[in-house]
Order: sequence, then C-alpha cells, then structure tokens
Amino acid sequence: MKPNPSNNKLFKVSRRDFVKIGALGSTGLILGVPLGCKQDKNAFLTGREDALFAPNVYITILGTGEVQLIAHRSEMGTGIRTSLPLVMADEMEADWTKVKIIQAVGDIKYGDQNTDGSYSVRMFYQPLRVAGATVKLMLMQAAAQEWQVDISECKAVNHEIVHSSGKSFGYGYLAEKAAALHIPEESEVTLKDSKDFKFISKETVIYDLEDIVTGKAVYGLDKQIPDLKVAVIKRNPEAGAGLQSFNSDKATKIEGVDKIYKMEATAFPMGFNAPLGGIVVVANNTWTALKARDAVEVVWEKGINAGYDSNVFMEQMQRSVQKEGQVKRQLGSTSKALREAAKVIESDFLVPHLAHSPMETPCAVARYNADGTCEIWAPVQSPQWVRQAVAEALGIEESEVTINVTLLGSAFGRKSKPDFVVEAALISKEMNTPIKLLWTREDDIQHDFYHSNCAQHIKVGIDKNNKVTSWVHRTAFPSISGTASAEATGPSSDELCMGVLDMPFEIDNISCESLDAKAQIRIGWLRSVHNINHAFAIGSIVDQVAQARQMDPIDNMLDLLGSDRKIDFTALVEGFNNYNVPLAEYPCDTQRFKQVVQLAKEKSGWGKSLPKGQGMGFAAHRSFLTYVACVVEVEVDDNNNIKIPMVHFAIDCGVPVNPDRIRAQFEGGAAFGASLALKSEINVKNGAVMEDNFNNYLVARITDAPINTAVHFVENEEKPTGVGEPPVPPFIPALCNAIFMATGKRITRLPIKL
Repeated sequence: MKPNPSNNKLFKVSRRDFVKIGALGSTGLILGVPLGCKQDKNAFLTGREDALFAPNVYITILGTGEVQLIAHRSEMGTGIRTSLPLVMADEMEADWTKVKIIQAVGDIKYGDQNTDGSYSVRMFYQPLRVAGATVKLMLMQAAAQEWQVDISECKAVNHEIVHSSGKSFGYGYLAEKAAALHIPEESEVTLKDSKDFKFISKETVIYDLEDIVTGKAVYGLDKQIPDLKVAVIKRNPEAGAGLQSFNSDKATKIEGVDKIYKMEATAFPMGFNAPLGGIVVVANNTWTALKARDAVEVVWEKGINAGYDSNVFMEQMQRSVQKEGQVKRQLGSTSKALREAAKVIESDFLVPHLAHSPMETPCAVARYNADGTCEIWAPVQSPQWVRQAVAEALGIEESEVTINVTLLGSAFGRKSKPDFVVEAALISKEMNTPIKLLWTREDDIQHDFYHSNCAQHIKVGIDKNNKVTSWVHRTAFPSISGTASAEATGPSSDELCMGVLDMPFEIDNISCESLDAKAQIRIGWLRSVHNINHAFAIGSIVDQVAQARQMDPIDNMLDLLGSDRKIDFTALVEGFNNYNVPLAEYPCDTQRFKQVVQLAKEKSGWGKSLPKGQGMGFAAHRSFLTYVACVVEVEVDDNNNIKIPMVHFAIDCGVPVNPDRIRAQFEGGAAFGASLALKSEINVKNGAVMEDNFNNYLVARITDAPINTAVHFVENEEKPTGVGEPPVPPFIPALCNAIFMATGKRITRLPIKL
C-alpha cells in the first residue's frame, strides 16, 4: 500500500522493501510511522523511489512476539531512547520486556534526527501515541477475525489480545494476520485515557541501564573496528588562523608513527562543519600519536582574531549596554516612567565564555572504503547533518555515507556539530585506512564552540505606590550565527526570545534592547543556550526589586506575573519565536507560571528560619516551553566556602512521560548549573583560550554539587514540553539569591567569587 503523502498516516512496509531501504530483515507486521518530516513529503511529491518507504520510525512485530522499535534520536543521557518507545509501547499495550530498541543510522528516511533543543518528546509524543494505538487496533481486528467475533469483545492486555470468554492470542501469533489488514484511519483510533497509562507518567528505568552500569554499553570512544589507526591533530590556538611551518623530523622517528601531515585551516568564520586544520598525526596507538604530536615543532600564523581578549571585550560590551540599543520590544514609555519613579533599581550582569566539557570528548571512527563509500561510528546529536557534511567534504553522495550513532558520553550541544567527524573522514581518506580520531580534554577545552560571553544592563522603576512601572533590559553577546557568517554582528531575534523578549511580567512600560557584539571565536549552543545569561540577570534583579519593595521574593514574583493570562508575544515582538512552535499551541500562560511558583514555595518550606550563614534563594523561568521555579538552600562558612544542601524544583512540563528521567535531568541540571555558577570560565587572550583541562577550567566536584535535589510536578494533562535544558536557567539566580540571603553579598558576575 503506497503511503499518502498528504497526511501522516501509517503505512505498511513489506519485508522486501524493508530490506531494500537498508533496515533489518523481518517478518510479521512492519509499519512505517511518518512524523511530518518535510523532506520526506517533498521526496514523495517528486516521486523518488526511496520516498515510497520513507517513514520516520518503524514498528515491527515479529512472529516471536518481539516488538522492534527504531530509535531515531541520539541517547546522550536524557533517556530519550527509552521515553519515545515507551509512548508507543503504552498505546500498543506491549510487554516492555519484549520490546527491542534499535538505533537508527543517520538517514533522511527517519525524518528529523537532530537531538537537541529539548523538543524530542514534545514533537513526537502525539504521533507516536497514534502509531501505537493503530498497531493495537490492527491486532484486535486480526484476533476478532480469527475468532469470528465482534471487535468490541476483544481487548489488549499485556502483549495479548484477550476475548471476553477468556481465550487469547499473543501479539506474535497475530502479527502476520494483522499485516494483511488495511491500516485504520486516525479517526478510527482511540487513544488511552490517561488513567489507563501503563508506562507514561510511571517510573521506568532506561533501556540501556544494565549495559551502562556493567560497562557493556558502546560509546564513541569505545568503538573498535579491524585495522584501526589512531589520529590526533595539533591545532593553532587561534581559531581560523593557519600554519606557517612545521618540523616533524623528531616525531616521525618515534616507533609506531605512520604519517604526519598538514590539514589546511579554514578561514574565520569557519562554520560548524569545517575542520580547524593543523598537523595531523597518525599512529598505531593513542600513546604514540600523542607523544609524536608533542614532538612536532610548529610556527603558527596569526589570523584576524589574534588580538581578541575576552575580558577587554566584556568591558566593551558592559559599556555598550549603558546606552540605548536596538529596541526589539517596546511598551509604553520607560523614560517617562523612570523619571517619575520613586525608586530605580539597576544593575549590570556579566557572564563569561563557557565550554561544554562533555565527559566523553569529541571522537569518531571513520572508514573510507576503496569503492568511494564511507562509514562512520560516532557519538553525534545530528547524524543527518554529519552525513551531509562528510559527503560534502569527501566529494561523494550522501547515499555513500553511513553514520552509525553510538551512545554519547554526554554532549550538552557540542556533539551537534559535524566538524570532528569530518576531520576523521578526511584523515581516513588520506590514509586509506580506518581511523579513530581522538580529541583530548585539552583539545576539547581549547577548541570548543563556546557559549557566548554576555553583558546585560537592567533598570527597573518603582512608583510611590510601590508598584513596578518600568523595565529596561539591554543585552549584548556574540550570536551563534557569527560562527558561520561575518555579517552576524550581535544577538538575533531568535536568541533574544530566550528570556528577554518573552519576559512575562505585567508591567506598563517595557523596553527590551540588544547591542552589537561580534564573534571572535567559535560560538555554539550550550545546554539552555542564552536562557543561562538572561535568567541569571532577570532572576537576580527581581530579587533586588523584592528587597527594594520590602516584599517577600516569591510574593514579589507573583505580583510581577500579574493577572492570569496567555501572553500574545506575536503582537508585541516582530518575528517572535516560541521555540519553533506556534504560540497558540504552547502559550506563555501566567497561571501555569504562578502554579510552579506556589508549588515551590509550598514544597521548599519557604520562609523558614535559618541560622547565620545560611540562606534560601528563589527564581523562576520559562524556557523550552516548560515552567520551572527553583528554591536553593546554601550554607556559606567564614572562609566563603559554599555548600548547597538542598534544591527544590517545581515544574510544569505537561504530561511527564518518564518521571524518573525527568528527575534525573533536573538533578543533573542542578549540578550543571552549579558548575556554571560557581566554577566555570573560559578566558581568551591574543586569540587563544587560556584554560586547557579541568585543573583550570573548573566544574563542580562532589563537594560543590547540590547534596539533595527534589523535583515536584504540577499535575495536568497539558502537552509534554522540554525537560533537558529548563533546570539550568532558574537554578543559577536562585543560588545567587540564596548567597545574598546568607551573606548580604549580591552576585552580578559569574562565576561567583565571594
């Protein structure tokens, strides 16, 4: 049956066609599940043969009863390889112990495989429910035919279709029979009532847990194939600058070294795909490769960013935000309101460059074959982007590149870039042998796609009636687009929609402005992206406003949120971006916002008496469509050592698909936020990053991380939203506000230095 490109209807796939498109050979019921991927629909319309079988994921039920589900997203610790199949399995009424998850290679037939932005569950929750329910209905229809009974007498119970008489068929027995039936229209499918959920909203351990804890799980660094050589690269400390000369005489004499050669550097801005260039060292093993790299003598060229000093740049940005910038959101007259204000609260906030520092550094195994094809094994978030980039770099068709996605030993956005995989592919072609390219910790910290440093100035006016009447927020930071385009001179509107333009307070006079700041090193997406900077500034100034108004911080927050309403930002901001979904479907609802604030207050014991040197801080922020309120407790001793004994998160992420994984995301988010707030800072001088390992690029140790983290859910049946990134933004200002309560010291620059 040919699928209809006009909708997202499921369609059957024959075993022959399933094999033809490169999936597993199977018998039984095989369904393709299109998930609305634009490129697949275009392929249909152009009549391409491969488009006939272009679902985004597959459901297969074998004669044995085993259910095979394709995971088309990358697993980097979020549990997404479990959560999405759980949704299908729940509606199928499947036995989870009989479900096998198969990782998809990077291919257009799987639709959008880009795993970032905290949108996987949000994007695929509903279509995967429909897919699972459709399979269940087909199995029920098959059973009803077998028994010659009305389908109303049948129901699905834990991998079986059971008749009212008590007789039953297993899913394996019914699979082939169901495959002969037509696929029901979506209108014929009934989704479960939430009270009948078997897995959704229940605690389920991740699919890979046993392999991970027993060391069987294969990450990118673990991957081995025959005849593998190891490669490392010696890079110019300044991104985008070239090589003047090098001498490899000493290095090539080291036993086990295969080749040392120059890889051309790409000029700045270089984009996200291009290799940094440098001296490539290929050897029999890692130790030899690193020893030889150290022995190579190099004279580097200077590039256009040789004079970049991040601290000087920060001072320039701080001066710039004292003046009016490009107004991106305007309401009323802030100048008039500020002139008439009884009190004006204002402050500057500074955030340095930050690095991703995933525990598993970038790495990739590449095998360029004699027939001109290339196979990759790598921990990547965007396998399709990687496939395109590798094909372009090698000068071959995408269809000649296979991207096998391994587990990711964390990523935080770093592994969404193809650059390191392209390097591995180019080296494999040059060497005509399989290559494992390794980035050391030093490589990673010194040549990352860094989080933008940022300067902000916020000024708030309070009238004689103690009402907040004006809000001016100016922000300056290099845009991520600056990594690919010299035309990008400052924040884009999309980037400003992460905390600035979507500020939810009900204030009569508002001005949100941006100032120019040009990228001079590689800038990229870091977990929570610009919400880190903006939530830090907003959450901190709000605490200052509460102090000025002599109000409890939480009462102050509820007052600022104002009346219950769904804010139409599209009427306030030209080109407003609501995390790439319509605002009408995912509105900014102040009632939901206030619910998480009140829940945090209730669960945290807010307002309790604390001894000297201890404090509680509060902040709330909406990001990636999820509402989060956070209360942090701190202890600060006489030597200014900071301990975080307790963190409370109250969250509204709609239906929590897998609460266990959400809780893990928030626990990890608190630790990640503690790193950014307390420790982490990238400094650049003369175009080169000064930090090079965890001895000087600091992250939270066990003694720095929160000791206890509690996560409290607002119960509702709203659509699921993101949970991977939302913990970080409110945690940082809540921590800073807690430190203020404990010590009386305001924090306006990260990392915190008391």
